[in-house]
Amino acid sequence: MKASLKRLLQSEADAHTNAKPAHTQSWPKPENGRRGFLKTAGLGGLSIGALFHASIEDQVAYATQSVNRNSFPSDLKITDMRVANVAVVGNTPIIRIYTNQGLVGHGDVRDGADPRYALFLKSRILGENPCNVERLFKRIKQFGGPARQAGGVCAVEMALWDLAGKAFGVPVYQMLGGKYRDRVRIYVDTPMEKTPEAFAARMKGRIEKGFTFLKMDFGIDMIKDEPGALVGKNLWDPALRQWDRTPGSYGMTRHPFTRIQITDKGLDRITGFLAAVREAVGYEIPLASDHYGHFGVNDAIRLGKAVEPYRLAWLEDMVPWDYTDMWKEISAAIETPTITGEDIFSLEHFRPLIDVRAVDIVHPDPNSAGGILETKRIGDYAEEHGIAQALHHAASPVSFLGSVHSVAATQNFIALEHHSVDNPWWEDLVTGIEKPIVQNGFVKVPETPGLGVELNDEAVKEHLRKGEELFAPTPEWDEIRSWDRTWS
Repeated sequence: MKASLKRLLQSEADAHTNAKPAHTQSWPKPENGRRGFLKTAGLGGLSIGALFHASIEDQVAYATQSVNRNSFPSDLKITDMRVANVAVVGNTPIIRIYTNQGLVGHGDVRDGADPRYALFLKSRILGENPCNVERLFKRIKQFGGPARQAGGVCAVEMALWDLAGKAFGVPVYQMLGGKYRDRVRIYVDTPMEKTPEAFAARMKGRIEKGFTFLKMDFGIDMIKDEPGALVGKNLWDPALRQWDRTPGSYGMTRHPFTRIQITDKGLDRITGFLAAVREAVGYEIPLASDHYGHFGVNDAIRLGKAVEPYRLAWLEDMVPWDYTDMWKEISAAIETPTITGEDIFSLEHFRPLIDVRAVDIVHPDPNSAGGILETKRIGDYAEEHGIAQALHHAASPVSFLGSVHSVAATQNFIALEHHSVDNPWWEDLVTGIEKPIVQNGFVKVPETPGLGVELNDEAVKEHLRKGEELFAPTPEWDEIRSWDRTWS
């Protein structure tokens, strides 16, 4: 027993001389080595001789007196959840989950999503231990759906990982099995410009900022006012607005049903933009693409063949993600890689695309796919089928870093989207990380506990949406008012 206790005391002494985990309380700094520890023991009012004659309970209590009791992961409980609606990409609700030990965790409900997708889940997690991430995810998973309907589930999952990492004092990637890379490549999104020359100059500017993977938006929005470029545009009033959410509008009509066709003249105008951009950035750098508009499979194939000389990294979301047979038809007909997935929730809905190799690359957004672990599971499953993974992202730095942890632990990763390159205050929203967060087209994988960032409440408050409060109380969401079981 005495030999065991001596080892315990020595271990305690050594613990004082080593760096403490980032999540622990501050301790008085003792003198180094065993002599310092013995001196500290004597000053503590209990001599070593007396300690060996004390009861085993007193011996253990004394030997562990410096352990931070408030950081025991097994005693961690969720006490509250609140929201801040930040004007990132229009609106990004950021949740904060509170605990009985003062630790807080953060997650995003995705750009353009309703914060109530997350608040609805508060009553399902109150009083629970956030370290049980997978169990809690399975409890709330039924409330997720495509695109932003999954935002609440994903935000909670991400905040749970943040809390678990802080409780155990490790970065999230470590809890996913470790990392394949120390830094994560970024691809930078670039919206449309009105002329090929302006687009080319803007894309060249991306390279000058150090980015090594580019993406440009091009499609029928560029040519909708060009006479003779499109068939069927007169069927829509207002004309061809992709983001119109009026029921029955072009923006709310699925691609095969719009009756829009691109003429040869229209294709020439579109490829003129691509030619100018490639001339400016060269062919050594990957160039992906997005936002072509709503048209059917035949025109998707025609567009795909027309852009083949420019060797694009991928053609993204040419038709809705759930048209598996259409995706397979498009992918088989063109040389340019195809990609979809930013609106797919959970691995089970990625499986049909992956199982039949309907696309060349999967493209989950952790804020819609199910969070950090589910995104990794999607990547791992795609890897088994020889399919690569890139990540969509358009929200705050919180879920951006959550995405970094997920892909750091995933082997078949290509690049992660950065949608706020042109937002000068985006990085101001977080603290606790080396800045700039994005350097020379990469993000360094955080080595600090949890996601590796904390919110800068002052900056968040400054950029709240008009009329919003910073993490206002949400007691109206404390009680469960339904029977959630989905089976009898």
